[in-house]
Amino acid sequence: MKIDYSLVTRRTFLNTLFGGWLAAFFSGSVYALMQFAFPTLGKEPDFVVLNASDFIDIPLNSVKPFAWGGKVGLFFKKADGTATALKGLCTHMECNITYKQEDRKFYCACHEGWYDEDGKNIKGPPPKPLELFNIKTEGEKIIVFKKGIKVESKI
Repeated sequence: MKIDYSLVTRRTFLNTLFGGWLAAFFSGSVYALMQFAFPTLGKEPDFVVLNASDFIDIPLNSVKPFAWGGKVGLFFKKADGTATALKGLCTHMECNITYKQEDRKFYCACHEGWYDEDGKNIKGPPPKPLELFNIKTEGEKIIVFKKGIKVESKI
């Protein structure tokens, strides 16, 4: 039956409603199964272990990226020889940041955000500083971990 001046019949409307319900049910079920099968998917790790020989010898005033879960982390060796690690994502919209050696600052090209060498936001839209990590060296390994996380020795 079609209502006068209507473009959709009652059967088409009900079939569309039922089909939408089925699609929502199955996509929710698949999502729940994926969360059960891969519980750490999309979550950030508490720590990562890096090979020290890959990072210790980088030049002063330069960065080397590493995998921080599914995101990028940056191992940064300052001009004074000290090293730090930070998450390589802008705090505004999570775009990747790069280090500008000539300016000695981190730069987000998405919305022209700037951070100083300590990760503090100094210009542009980023609302807060970059996330800094702690670094611990054990033999041939460098352990990069979140602040507040206790990492056991002998990893």
